[in-house]
Order: sequence, then structure tokens, then C-alpha cells
Amino acid sequence: MPITYYIFLAVALFSIGVAGVLTRRNAIIIFMCVELMLNAVNLLLVAFSKMHAQNAIAIDPAAVAGVEAQLFVFFIMVVAAAEVSVGLAIIVMMYRNIHSVDVNFLNRLKH
Repeated sequence: MPITYYIFLAVALFSIGVAGVLTRRNAIIIFMCVELMLNAVNLLLVAFSKMHAQNAIAIDPAAVAGVEAQLFVFFIMVVAAAEVSVGLAIIVMMYRNIHSVDVNFLNRLKH
């Protein structure tokens, strides 16, 4: 598959995530859109890693390339999982205290 298909899919996923973050008020939906954006970046990293590995193997068949980006994707997924666990804990505590997950309601808590 050409790399352009991966790029178009990642751009579409990232755009949907950005639109969701900017337009939604529900905290859970916002976290899901952030995860969608992270997955779009991961898709691009793996696609470019595969393209780089194919080019390196074409030049030197004994070369091992493309592993670094895939390891980086693994660490991004670990950080995203930690972010989700902390974010969901905050959302649960917010719901217990104010019985809403509307992020605009948090602005009222400042006063």
C-alpha cells in the first residue's frame, strides 16, 4: 500500500479528533478525541517506519531499520494509557462532586 493512504487516514483521524475536542463539552468525549489524535500520530509513525525500513533494506539487505519508531509508538501508547487512567479518575471525582461531566461547568467552580 502506498504511504499516501496512511497519510490521508491519519489526517482524517486527527481532524476528527481536533473537531471533537473543540466542539464537544462532555469530558469523556474529549478524552476519546485526544486518544484518537494520539492514534493518528501512532499510525503515521508506524507507516513512516515501514517506509524507511523498506528503503534501508533496498540499499543494504543486512540493515535493520524501522524499529526505533515502533518502540516510540509503544511508549506513546503507555503514556496514553496512564493519561486515560488519571483523566478518568478526575472525571469520576468530578461527577461524584457536581453530578455532571460538562467541562463548561468547571468554569463556574472558579468563583
